[in-house]
Amino acid sequence: MEWIYGDMLDAVAAQMPADAPALIHGDRVVLWPDFDRRTNAIARAVQAQGIEPGAKIGFYMRNRPEYPEMLAASFKARLVHVNVNYRYQPEELRYIFDNSDSEVVIFASEFAAQVTALRPMLPQVRLWIEVTDPDAQPGCDFAVPYESLTGGDGAPLEIERSPDDLLLLYTGGTTGMPKGVMWPMNTLRKAHMEGTALLAEPPTNLEEHLALARENAGVLRQLPACPMMHGTGLFTAMGSMLGGGAVVTLPTQDHFRAEELWQAVDRHKVSNIAIVGDAFARPMLQVLEDNPGAYDLSSLQVIISSGVMWSREIKQGLLEHAPQAVMADSFGASEAIGFGTSVMTVDGEIQTAKFTIGDKCKVFSEDGREITPGSGEAGLIARGGHLPLGYYKDEEKTASTFRTINGARYSIPGDFCTVEADGTLTLLGRGSVCINTGGEKVYPEEIEEVLKQHDAVDDALVVGVPDEKWGQAVTAVVEPTPGTNAGEAQLRDHVRQHLAGYKVPKRVLFRDSLHRAPNGKADYKATTAYARATLGIPD
Repeated sequence: MEWIYGDMLDAVAAQMPADAPALIHGDRVVLWPDFDRRTNAIARAVQAQGIEPGAKIGFYMRNRPEYPEMLAASFKARLVHVNVNYRYQPEELRYIFDNSDSEVVIFASEFAAQVTALRPMLPQVRLWIEVTDPDAQPGCDFAVPYESLTGGDGAPLEIERSPDDLLLLYTGGTTGMPKGVMWPMNTLRKAHMEGTALLAEPPTNLEEHLALARENAGVLRQLPACPMMHGTGLFTAMGSMLGGGAVVTLPTQDHFRAEELWQAVDRHKVSNIAIVGDAFARPMLQVLEDNPGAYDLSSLQVIISSGVMWSREIKQGLLEHAPQAVMADSFGASEAIGFGTSVMTVDGEIQTAKFTIGDKCKVFSEDGREITPGSGEAGLIARGGHLPLGYYKDEEKTASTFRTINGARYSIPGDFCTVEADGTLTLLGRGSVCINTGGEKVYPEEIEEVLKQHDAVDDALVVGVPDEKWGQAVTAVVEPTPGTNAGEAQLRDHVRQHLAGYKVPKRVLFRDSLHRAPNGKADYKATTAYARATLGIPD
């Protein structure tokens, strides 16, 4: 069958008990009947502003109930979701809104100053929607208050939707600028189902889906601890919402508080948690170790991590406190879902970086030759089956990532691995110089160019070094301009003025020469070795 998210939401809402929660945020609970009414009203109100199907809508906010609520409304009105990284600086924000052709921007009031400054540079944005905290006054007189959109006609929309309606998921690009991955809804749903099949049998038609939704009502409660403006948080929240569950968000939004997460699990009987690696899992485990037996974790069924692998030791520690739960790594990318899965329970351990390959996956050499399982040869993981259309407005990058080999189309984001005779994968990392720090993709060239804008920097290279918390720590190696003496803190502050905080180097090291090749190419391997040696990180 064809899966259309707006139609699915209409059908699921009709099945939900009146007391089933759809959104939970601290003391605030939105039940499914009200969720359905509000999202219908929002969709109608946006339509009344002259916004037509296919228009892009930028989501500029942290995890809060308005994110999944507006997402549902956009599905119903046939608008195209655009994720916006709230950590971005003005230049990066302008690029996202402009590159995506966003006609609508929904933003939290904490970002009112940024939006006000950007507005004159974005004439294509026709509708600004401001989300405020309860009882707070809107800060932008040019924006429509979000709650004013929720009080109109809440009946289902009379609209014919398409399985080809898009969702845009922006991800880091090799030049440092994000690229919008174009996912048709029907394709995305089928890709998710293929990924789910690695863990459980997915529904094959709407009747089976609705039967599962009825079972989920009041039981499936998904807490995306990681940001919904990234794929892991977004897709897991969508899965709960489309499946008749509840999306649980944490009241503290400007930083992650592990104790607040466990309080929510205890209070709201959370069943599923989505994280990004040890940056979340370590503090979660520490709180449990410091407060043994303080939280009721009996409702917890799954903790899933994607984007960054998390360590076996942390999984084992969490299982001691929630032995009934499953600890899962999902190996995927914005450009493909379901490369593989690694699962740990109290009954068994799986080595970090070991994944069970999906049946739509192959491993190829860089020249397109299929790697023989068990050969020990490293290759690029490739995903076939249900794939995105490509990158929005970037045919060159689309052609390099989405390749046709032996008559079949594959997504090849650039992850190197080996494949064993039994079909398991061992991840080796990105073959490029991309740095994966706490689930964020960071590309060195962007930071290098900012560093070189400083008068005290003659040249700069940026590499990733192993880090227990972040997976990789962004580390700059700078060749100083003769006669200058800018310090590490000064250069880090310089980068922070231009780029998002997670792109700021954790350390800035100094070297008399970066030893570039005669053609000017950087030697990232030697620079990484220098950084590791300087910081005392063993090979």
